[in-house]
Amino acid sequence: MDIDNESPAPQHGDAVQAQPFDETYRRGPVIMRGRMVPKDTTYGNLLAPEDSTDWLHMDPWRVMRIQAEFVDGFGALAELGPAVAVFGSARTSVDDKMYAAARDAATQVVRAGCAVITGGGPGIMEAANRGAAEAGGVSVGLGIELPFEEGLNPWVNLGMSFRYFFVRKTMFVKYSSGAMVFPGGFGTLDEMFELLTLVQTHKVKETPVALVGEDYWRGLFDWIEGTVRDAGMIGELDHRMVKITDDVDEAVAVALSGMRR
Repeated sequence: MDIDNESPAPQHGDAVQAQPFDETYRRGPVIMRGRMVPKDTTYGNLLAPEDSTDWLHMDPWRVMRIQAEFVDGFGALAELGPAVAVFGSARTSVDDKMYAAARDAATQVVRAGCAVITGGGPGIMEAANRGAAEAGGVSVGLGIELPFEEGLNPWVNLGMSFRYFFVRKTMFVKYSSGAMVFPGGFGTLDEMFELLTLVQTHKVKETPVALVGEDYWRGLFDWIEGTVRDAGMIGELDHRMVKITDDVDEAVAVALSGMRR
């Protein structure tokens, strides 16, 4: 056999490529050539009709919605300036003394040069937004999609509605330097304990919390500082940071003390 004239036959599975690839397809940072070039295009896929919309209800798409809520929230509140969060029941009536107290407290906060942030609903939230708006301040309402609430109250002048509680609570914590908690139910308790947990675990800077209504809150905190602490489940609460009071002026002073920390 003359090795100068004979070439070995390609074996099964060997690639046969006589010439360099003359076509390059780019999809973002990826290049594809030869048989790897796809028959579709990214833009064509975008515009193609969907046979199924199941993807709307899958976790990857939910992640995009969650991300969008964070982006929108950060964008709306980034230039808010100093602010105090006000939590409390949506069921509090206009003629309740706590409604008047929340309205007064929010007025004082605005006169001190701060915005007021609430959940944007009725009751205590409406009272605080009303007090802030009437004082000429920034009255923020961060609403949540719920089947039994009609949207943001009419005293909100900067508002946003959220799908997810955890995104909404992030906005409360990120953009407020202090908080006042008026009597409320599970939602109010959730917001209060979220904030206290983050403070106690040093996930956020010290954020003073004033609880308005001695009769309403004292039993809960007697249990926390008695039964719960005695069982070794928590450390001692810093009473400079968590104050129960019936005095609206004192509650405002506690909430505003976060501005100086």
